[in-house]
Amino acid sequence: MLHGSIPASCGHSSRCFFETRRPPLRRNCTINAIATPQKTEEAANFCGPDGKVLQRKNLVSTPAPRGKKYHIHTFGCQMNLADSERMAGVLEEEGYENTEDPDGADVLVYNTCSIRDKAEQKVYSVLGRQAKRKREKMGDLKIVVAGCVASQEGNALLRRCPEVDLVMGPHYANRLGDLLDQVDQGSQVVATEETEIMEDVAVPRRSSSISAWVNLIYGCNEHCTYCVVPNTRGKEQSRTPMAVRNEMVALGEAGYKEVTLLGQNIDAYGRDLPGLASDGSGRRAWTFTDLLQFVGDVPGIERIRFATSHPRYFTERLIRACSKIDKLCEFFHIPFQSGDNLILREMRRGYTHERYRKIIDNIRRYMPDASISGDAIVGFPGETEEQFERTVALVREVGFDRVNTAAYSPRPNTPAADREDQVADFIKQDRLNRLNAVVNEIAEARAQRFSGRDLEVLVEGVNPRNDMQGMGRTRHNKVVFFDGDGAALKGKVVTFRVERIRPYTLYGSLI
Repeated sequence: MLHGSIPASCGHSSRCFFETRRPPLRRNCTINAIATPQKTEEAANFCGPDGKVLQRKNLVSTPAPRGKKYHIHTFGCQMNLADSERMAGVLEEEGYENTEDPDGADVLVYNTCSIRDKAEQKVYSVLGRQAKRKREKMGDLKIVVAGCVASQEGNALLRRCPEVDLVMGPHYANRLGDLLDQVDQGSQVVATEETEIMEDVAVPRRSSSISAWVNLIYGCNEHCTYCVVPNTRGKEQSRTPMAVRNEMVALGEAGYKEVTLLGQNIDAYGRDLPGLASDGSGRRAWTFTDLLQFVGDVPGIERIRFATSHPRYFTERLIRACSKIDKLCEFFHIPFQSGDNLILREMRRGYTHERYRKIIDNIRRYMPDASISGDAIVGFPGETEEQFERTVALVREVGFDRVNTAAYSPRPNTPAADREDQVADFIKQDRLNRLNAVVNEIAEARAQRFSGRDLEVLVEGVNPRNDMQGMGRTRHNKVVFFDGDGAALKGKVVTFRVERIRPYTLYGSLI
């Protein structure tokens, strides 16, 4: 692999590792048969089974060069959406305009997810059509594969689909312009080596004018036996507290009302920052609790959320602080994955179901009305029916407002994928169906506590299925619908009376 440095225009002195190759003889992009995605609600599938196309008004201050346009299609989690916004910022700094039509784009970016095999295969499916277009247009179209599939596959992706011009991992989101310069010089580029993440030079192009993602910590050090994230997103790297606060201040000044702080393992924030706390406790100088207290009073920002938490680091000190920060929403997403201690140990999760229950008990002691969601995996290698039933029991005991469920999917270069005691697909599907039935039952029961209540709602706009209705979100992360002018009320905080309840949605009127 050739080592090169980011061009001087990037303004960074760190080294970037990439491979450049002369364009090979183009041949057809190889696409495997794709199974129909199963209908599960999972955090990793935040963008939906078909992904999300970046949609935004073109605010480019200078005309696009020769009418050049870009198209970004995002798969996977909130972190990928945040990365896509940053890549949009880079491209618009270069003068490109956004288009929702991939066939009208000069630069196609597929920001990918590899946490489930079907999400990965979906990317190859959408690449097929554009690979054909690439062969027809030759040098006039640039295809970029970014994100976790890019990190995982690297050069193998070019062998499978040689029409791709650039393969880049998540760490390089704000260096897209420099890597495209390499492509312009006639090379295929692979940029997947782990590198230090620099503060963005380009301003992210937010897909919302009300709510914004703010990255807090990148990467993950946990190495759960089923998960590819440490391999694709690298080691944990925390942003400095001042960088986070400055970004939030700028958002408040721009009229944003809500910020969601993001991290694959957000509670581990600060472990890689220097110094120890001055109180002699032995804690790091900056923990996630300290960060929340530091940004909890940013002017203009009315709501703060965060995701995703790890039970290993979710402390009573953090819960106590959350209960005292007025802008912190009463919603916690804490994956539990299994209710069986042996499975949790073999997953290398670092906690027991008793420890998880204690976290929930503490949340309900300090914040009794808080909504709690989690993630669960069924059919982990070796899982017995009895162990599965312990997961079901935990769901009933905790009383979740939502659980994102998934059948175990073997991922490359993970210990669990190499085990010989894989659970049969039909058993995994049966367990998934049974668990989902319980999840929906519990969610509906939990939602009844909102009946007849008046709730604070941040209006997000018009109901896309009924333009006579507005829609918004409560502090508990419940989506609500009401009769009224959603466009006129967008960005306003209103009082909403609950009149009808579904497990995950509330209906009512404004008062």
